[in-house]
Amino acid sequence: MKKLISLTVLGFVFVVFVGCKKGTKKNNNLPRIAITGLGIESSTFSPATTSEEAFHAYYGEDVFQYFKFLRELKDTLRQQAQYFPAVKGHALPGGIVTKEAYDALMKKTLDSLKKNLPYDGLFFDIHGAMSVQGLDDPEGDMIKQIRGVVGNDCVISTCMDLHGNVSETLARETDLITCYRLAPHEDAMESKERALVNLVERLKSGKGKPKYKAWIPVPILLPGEKTSTRIEPGKSLYAKVEPQTLKEGVIDAGIWVGYAWADEPRNHAVVMVVGDGKEDVKASAEMLAQSFWDVRHEFEFVAPTLSFEEAIETAIKSYKKPFMLSDMGDNPTAGGAGDVTWTLNELLNIDKFKKKGGMFLIYASIPGPKLIKEALKVGVGGKVKAYVGAEVDNRYAPPILLEGEVTAIKTGDKNAEVEVVVKTGNISVIVTKKRKPYHYEKDFADLDLSPRDADIVVVKIGYLVPELYNMRGDWVMALTPGGVDQDLERLSYNRIKRPMFPFDIDMENPDLSVRWISVSGFE
Repeated sequence: MKKLISLTVLGFVFVVFVGCKKGTKKNNNLPRIAITGLGIESSTFSPATTSEEAFHAYYGEDVFQYFKFLRELKDTLRQQAQYFPAVKGHALPGGIVTKEAYDALMKKTLDSLKKNLPYDGLFFDIHGAMSVQGLDDPEGDMIKQIRGVVGNDCVISTCMDLHGNVSETLARETDLITCYRLAPHEDAMESKERALVNLVERLKSGKGKPKYKAWIPVPILLPGEKTSTRIEPGKSLYAKVEPQTLKEGVIDAGIWVGYAWADEPRNHAVVMVVGDGKEDVKASAEMLAQSFWDVRHEFEFVAPTLSFEEAIETAIKSYKKPFMLSDMGDNPTAGGAGDVTWTLNELLNIDKFKKKGGMFLIYASIPGPKLIKEALKVGVGGKVKAYVGAEVDNRYAPPILLEGEVTAIKTGDKNAEVEVVVKTGNISVIVTKKRKPYHYEKDFADLDLSPRDADIVVVKIGYLVPELYNMRGDWVMALTPGGVDQDLERLSYNRIKRPMFPFDIDMENPDLSVRWISVSGFE
């Protein structure tokens, strides 16, 4: 009898243990959802590297500060689940991530996830274009390691930038997937919220993982400056996505342009659709993939694109203020080192900007920690002379010995740390301790600069973000050199899959039929 009771107790313990491993709720009936993810665009054509500190990671409860739709305790979505934030890091686009940084962040992520097991779901928020030393598919590696902790029963919902890459590994290990539908990414936070809403709904309804995942690689690799949804054909192409999600059998659908400035096998466009209706999922995926392929020849730059010489000449002749000029080749928002001095050197040698009372130009920006140090010594109104730029990427031009008057100093910026404005002739050069893109009018106003009153504003950027776009009098993009050169033919690709449009312009039509991806945990 005692033996029978002992066996019964052991059986009960075993059932409870197995039930917990499979995601039994604790405390209440709300689903248990973990939150984590690391995001960056990494150019493998830039000599820069990205360290752990560049991710400005949030830990634990601080992760809620990153997602505005989860900040308020009274928010409906916040109340629909028990959330267990782990690590959320998002770095300014840049060079390849060091293996040391990646390993350190992953250890912190996995250690944090282990503390609150088990989970019913996990919200995996990434960019999709991270490159890491020694890894071909960091996001695929990341989600596999996470799966090893949370288990195969956990439903993972992934949100991505449309400039990310969806490898077959990432597609297999995720369950729900969504991506932005606008470039510029005005719908970024809305997309993240959609990914979490989809997860919560699947868990609360008991439906769990979708039955079908369609993945179609599309052999196209184009820069974001040619695939903006502001203009055709990107505008109409992406307008086809949402109607597919209204089908009864489809949960979500996405078109990933992919990331053009990394030389890895996964760098190409992808269409992915998930849902419970096989025919609906198949039809939507194949239609979107074919639609993308059909318009491949129609993609053009989002603005007039000229050589630097033609661009600056156009700007000088224009009466429309401010004339925006994109210094595209070293764009830090796409992965450039941000310290290429080639364009600034050309500007400083133009007589038009040296004469008293001549045209006023703002240049944003160039890193120069040596000059920052001197500027802090002399203060606003003082004279400064020191080298700026080309400490990371000196392939196109050497450091510049910049001399002028300090007109503004600002400290405390998350990215730049310290910003200084140096006026030399009629050019106001924004010098930063660390690289920083300038997206908003406030970025300039904080430095006592008024871009609306400038004749020309040169920004290290590609397509203009909404605020700059709405401010422009006119705009051209200059084909300048750097780690994110827009002339892809000038870059040395050796590892992307070929044939690939536009490198193989006359390639045969590819097979754009569905590749069915197995449900996570079943290969």
